[in-house]
Amino acid sequence: MTLFRPFRPDDITACLALFDGNCPRFFAPSEREEFASFLTAPRPSDAPYLVLEDEGDILACGGIEISGPDAHLTWGMVARDRHGQRLGTRLTEARLALARTLPGVERLILSTSQHTQGFYAGFGFAVTAHTPDGFGPGLDRVDMALLLG
Repeated sequence: MTLFRPFRPDDITACLALFDGNCPRFFAPSEREEFASFLTAPRPSDAPYLVLEDEGDILACGGIEISGPDAHLTWGMVARDRHGQRLGTRLTEARLALARTLPGVERLILSTSQHTQGFYAGFGFAVTAHTPDGFGPGLDRVDMALLLG
């Protein structure tokens, strides 16, 4: 049975393995150090990070950070061999539901690549900026936003 739960420090290795499995198509290899630092940094209470676990295996992870009226989707990813099984949809829906419960949050924003831009557009996110090679060669940065009202 799969369930979402809060990230724990003993999940670091599994989350880094998710990242590695999604490189270089969805993440630039140069981003790994930033992700590792994110995972090891103290987590403020208004920045929940979730993992999707099934029988002890971490299948997906992703979180939210709050900045004024904005909530930012952070470091969302699904195990490469589990793409196409709606786990990314479940992860995004869980983070959307969480964002809608946070007082004062009016907008959800994210930075993604051209490869997942269409996925997030399906949830109603609109492109606010597009930077060719913004994450690295061949990996564009696409900034998107969704009004929560």
